[in-house]
Amino acid sequence: EGQRFKNGFGQVDGHDRWNIDDLFENILMGLEKVKERGIEECTLGIDTWAVDYVLVKDGEKLGHPIAYRDSRTQKGVENVFAKISKEDLYSKTGIQILPFNTVFQYASEEKEVLQNAEKSLLIPDYLAYQLTGVMVAEETNASTTQLLNPHHKKYDVELLEIAGLEAHQLPELVAAGTYIGDVTDAIRAAYDLPLTHVYAVATHDTASAVVGVPATDEHFAYISSGTWSLIGTELKEVLITAETQKQNYTNEWGAYETIRFLKNITGMWSIQEIARMLDYQYSYQEMAKAAKEVPPFEQFVDLNDERFTNPQNMIEEIQAYCKETNQKAPETVGELTMCVYSNLALLYAYELEYLERLVGHSFDAIHIVGGGSNVSILNQLTATVTGKTVVAGPGEATALGNLLVQMIADGKLESLQHARQFLKEQIELNIFEPEGNIDKQLLQQWKQIIERGKNHD
Repeated sequence: EGQRFKNGFGQVDGHDRWNIDDLFENILMGLEKVKERGIEECTLGIDTWAVDYVLVKDGEKLGHPIAYRDSRTQKGVENVFAKISKEDLYSKTGIQILPFNTVFQYASEEKEVLQNAEKSLLIPDYLAYQLTGVMVAEETNASTTQLLNPHHKKYDVELLEIAGLEAHQLPELVAAGTYIGDVTDAIRAAYDLPLTHVYAVATHDTASAVVGVPATDEHFAYISSGTWSLIGTELKEVLITAETQKQNYTNEWGAYETIRFLKNITGMWSIQEIARMLDYQYSYQEMAKAAKEVPPFEQFVDLNDERFTNPQNMIEEIQAYCKETNQKAPETVGELTMCVYSNLALLYAYELEYLERLVGHSFDAIHIVGGGSNVSILNQLTATVTGKTVVAGPGEATALGNLLVQMIADGKLESLQHARQFLKEQIELNIFEPEGNIDKQLLQQWKQIIERGKNHD
């Protein structure tokens, strides 16, 4: 590992914005370190979170990009659904309807701002453009905009109009593994960088993470576990039905003509916020250790409820939810942590049942990748509640998936299947089997409490 750095958004001009210049500088610093190691030539792939974009005119950005958690998107949701129904939007795209999808963000923009932009680039495409001077839109990330039509494999003209965009404002679509260009001579000279060949990898971080799932079975379930949890499977074609819409499943494009059929649910966000509310007095390891002293399933909490998306105080919000549903509120660090992990395991089990029903077959194992794969207590709870083997790892699935696409593009690996087999042989995986006799009524009880909570709203 050459360079690791933090990223976050802050208030600028009345909006939550990403510091894109800082990200770019850190990429350059990483490449400088590569050169310092004596490497004169390398490849580079960039993946990031989805949906956010940079507006560009005359080669320059029109301000720092607004973050998807910014409150502006509500206006965009109203604007879009005044022109198209939820059913039609979903059937056209197969994409889960989330208030921060790019289509809603574009519809939130001031008209003159959007019309003034020559191009709109998603975050990884913008960073690649900064390096190479070449503009592209990589498919896996572009699919999350909810502007792509998977039936025609291109942008949907009606949706572009609803979003307030013209087709020429979006770059050419390219597949994961496409060579974009080399880092420009001017940048290489200014920063003393190696000759760097830039590829459009699976630029949506989840798409890269799914490439990095070390599964060799044809049918496998995965949870890409980070701030969000993405639970799903890999399909050959889109699955768009009234039921998949009702359950809010998405058909995001994957690398190598696959479909990432998945649902975006909450993940480590609650734990991260609890740690923040406690002024980071405890490491995540210390929180998990404290949780082991507490029995699981003492409370049933729907962590996927919108009230937990961005509360003022996560601890108080969880406690209030418990009181409203006549449950004992967690107080200690251990109780709060176990409350979150046991309810995440129940949420995973609940969603996995639906996933199996929608695709028409069951899964023997669940692959958990990403940062959450390192949380043993959650992995064990998930295995026990679902009754399935949990295969945990790699934690850095996104970075590894990014590298695998570069290696396939560079001719070092033959195919996605070959890449996953290669990965499986290189890394150590942790296996968790169901433990003890779980009360079969547990999931049913959880569902009842969740429904009661929703009715209370």
